[in-house]
Amino acid sequence: MSLTTHPPAPADPGNLGDLEPERGVLVGGEWRSTGASFVVDDPATGLELARVADGGAAEATAAVDAAVEAGRGWRRTSPRARSEVLSRARELMLRDADRLAWLLMSENGKPEADARAEVTYAAEFFRWYAEEAVRTDGSWGESPGGGTRSIVTHHPAGVAALVTPWNFPAAMITRKVAPALAAGCSVVVKPAEETPLTALALARLLAEAGAPDGLVNVVPTTAAGDVVSTWLADDRVRAVSFTGSTRIGKLLLRQAADRVVTSSMELGGNAPFVVTADADVEAAVHGALHAKFRNGGQACTAANRFLVHERVAAEFTALLGAAVEGMRVGPAHGPGRVDVGPMITAAQAARIEGLVEAAVADGARVAHRASVPDGLTGHFVAPVVLDRVAPGARVVAEEVFGPVAPVVTWSDTDDVVALANASEHGLAAYVYAGDVRTAIGIGEALEAGMVGVNRGVVSDPSAPFGGVKQSGLGREGARDGLREFQETQFLSVDWPDRR
Repeated sequence: MSLTTHPPAPADPGNLGDLEPERGVLVGGEWRSTGASFVVDDPATGLELARVADGGAAEATAAVDAAVEAGRGWRRTSPRARSEVLSRARELMLRDADRLAWLLMSENGKPEADARAEVTYAAEFFRWYAEEAVRTDGSWGESPGGGTRSIVTHHPAGVAALVTPWNFPAAMITRKVAPALAAGCSVVVKPAEETPLTALALARLLAEAGAPDGLVNVVPTTAAGDVVSTWLADDRVRAVSFTGSTRIGKLLLRQAADRVVTSSMELGGNAPFVVTADADVEAAVHGALHAKFRNGGQACTAANRFLVHERVAAEFTALLGAAVEGMRVGPAHGPGRVDVGPMITAAQAARIEGLVEAAVADGARVAHRASVPDGLTGHFVAPVVLDRVAPGARVVAEEVFGPVAPVVTWSDTDDVVALANASEHGLAAYVYAGDVRTAIGIGEALEAGMVGVNRGVVSDPSAPFGGVKQSGLGREGARDGLREFQETQFLSVDWPDRR
């Protein structure tokens, strides 16, 4: 069936009315209105989904007040009790998977398959940190010089400010909230202005799971600078975790430096996708489709540059191009399968189109392109494969954050490693090679915090997620993610040697 119009969405299976978004500021267990609201649009249509309470500095301060009060009791709560709240939160997410997927499809534009995959992935952080919460560790031992015993333990850092992006509205919240709660911290959350509805739903689920009032506070806002600056200036906020652009991350780090606030920053990416001459080309293309086009390319881990050996470049481009030409573009709530939904805003769509046009003007060629059906009113961009791309083109130097796959050819391994590392970013990278030792060798030479070796997905709740260079500081996921919300304490105990 051809997608020519946007049919009516299902009759509110997301239960927006139950979310009460105009009372969408959550402080101390109370849902509040603020006298002002902002509109959340469906990016597939441009139509209004909801109006959400617009918080500001006053609500930000009240949220910290509530978090401090709740935090006193939560830090004394046993690890097992914290674990049970997180376990219950996962169960409730899976119970409400249909509803949460509908919210993601509506406010973010994700195709249904991507939305459902995100709900499952996001819920897994609750399970992982429910398990980590009870794996308390430390150390006890005799000091090398004798006469003392050394105790090392870990305490909650305190109130944590969590700032999340629009591209994964569920997973980016659970990836921060779950370890913070497991560590014994209370939190204040600022979801992205474009996608606050999922945050409201998750906050309600956490309350249902048994999180005490004030443990999780949410402040949606159009004044992100005012809200986050208020938190960073508050002596009671002891940790900040941010996912977003490198530019904003630098601003927050400058503010955090004034009070030496523990900072975790997951920032921009420019992931190279290296394909060697002996690679399984079909497998590489399969991985490329995941690494590039999941969520329409709107992922910090998305493959941004395809660096393909000249001996297999034509085959790789042809196979990838055939898959791209078969992609269906359209609204998530439309009929039939949808592979690529809208970009989050009209400005983002225009920026991506501009990068493609600039690349073509500089000599690149549109080798393959999907089609966007007529009559759509949202922010759609046709997935495209570019070849004959110059290594220094803007489309490979900048993070595209969209469904554009530029192919650059190479012949020398040292040269491709240098080319892959020629970026200020170092979040994710991908390597496909027939010889695993070659793949690992290249992977270890890449300046990236995460490398997919013969696979196009790197994210896993049990693995440390984060980058190097200007892609950020700290790690999320694994035990590392818990440590971001803890302070290490050492006790030196006098222990006379009586032997």
